[in-house]
Amino acid sequence: MYQQIQATAAWLRERMTSHPTTAIILGTGLGRLSEEIAVTQSFDYKDIPAFPVSTVEGHSGRLIVGRLGERDVLAMQGRFHYYEGYTMQQVTFPVRVMYELGVRTLFVSNASGGTNPGFAIGDMMIITDHINFFPEHPLHGPNIPTGPRFPDMHEAYDRDLIRLADTIAAERGIKVQHGVYLGTQGPTFETPAEYRMFYRLGADAVGMSTVPEVIVARHCGIRVFGVSIITDLGVEGKIVEVSHEEVQQAADAVQPLMAEIMREMLTRA
Repeated sequence: MYQQIQATAAWLRERMTSHPTTAIILGTGLGRLSEEIAVTQSFDYKDIPAFPVSTVEGHSGRLIVGRLGERDVLAMQGRFHYYEGYTMQQVTFPVRVMYELGVRTLFVSNASGGTNPGFAIGDMMIITDHINFFPEHPLHGPNIPTGPRFPDMHEAYDRDLIRLADTIAAERGIKVQHGVYLGTQGPTFETPAEYRMFYRLGADAVGMSTVPEVIVARHCGIRVFGVSIITDLGVEGKIVEVSHEEVQQAADAVQPLMAEIMREMLTRA
C-alpha cells in the first residue's frame, strides 16, 4: 500500500509545475469553489495511477493545481465515499498522496444534515470536533510509517485555523456556526430517530464523509480546517423529505461565503 502511495505521488510530482503545501477537498455541491482557483493544471482521477473514480453526482472527479488567495493549492474536485463500495484505504488514498507531495494543511468541506435545533438550512458550520460512526476505521491494518500506531486525536481540527476563520467571518459579517460533525456510512439519509440519537450523542451535523480523511491527515501530522454546509435539517418538527439534488442546490447557494473565508485564510495563514 505504502509503495503504491509513493508511486502515485511520484507520478504527480513529475507532472506538477508547482508544489503546494495546502490542499482542499470539496464536498457534494461544493465543487464550484474550484472556479475561485486560478487553475494551472488539472488531472482527471481516471488518469492518475491507483486513484479511485468519483461516482456521485456533483463530484467532478478532478485533481486541480492552482492559486487561491495568495497560496498555491491542490484541490480535489470530488471525493470518495465508503458507501460507493471503496475501502477506507481507497477513500483516504488521496490524503496519503497529498502528504507525500508535501501538503501540510488540509481544508475539508461537506454538505450535511443539521441536528442542532439552533441551525438553519444554509448555515455554515465550522467543525470543532467529530464523531466517527463508520463501521471500518481508516487506520485499520498495518501502520503506514507516516505517523504513530496510536495517533492522538485531541485536536483533530486546528484551533489556530478556527480562530482565524472566526476573525475573518466577523470582519466580513458572515454568519458561522460551530459544532461537532458525525460521520456515518450512508448512503441513506437519516431517519428521524437516528437524527435524535446522533444529537443526543453530541453531534450538531451528520454526513457521509470527512471523518476518514481527517483521521488520516492527522495521522500524517497534517493540520485540518473543516466546514459543513447545512443543507437539510434533522430537527424534530423540521424534518422533510430531502433529495440529493436539493442538497446540491442548498450547498451551491453558500459557496461564495465559504470561498471568501477560505481565500482570506490562505492569504493570512
